[in-house]
Amino acid sequence: MLSNPYKIVGAIGLTLITAGILIKDRKKEDLLYILGGLLLEIYSIYIKDTLFITLQIIFTISAIYDYTKSKNSARPK
Repeated sequence: MLSNPYKIVGAIGLTLITAGILIKDRKKEDLLYILGGLLLEIYSIYIKDTLFITLQIIFTISAIYDYTKSKNSARPK
């Protein structure tokens, strides 16, 4: 079933996003979302699903934005 390396990459991506949901540390959560999103993006490109590709780009950009926003708000003024 998971003998295809792209399926393994997709499964790892989904696992990282799931772990991000369960973790309560905001920075780690965002990093897991970013990494998981990138891995799922690779898988979505492999399967050539335009909708999946687009949604993963949006998800990953949102996760990056959220990470940078939380990182900037944590800095002392």
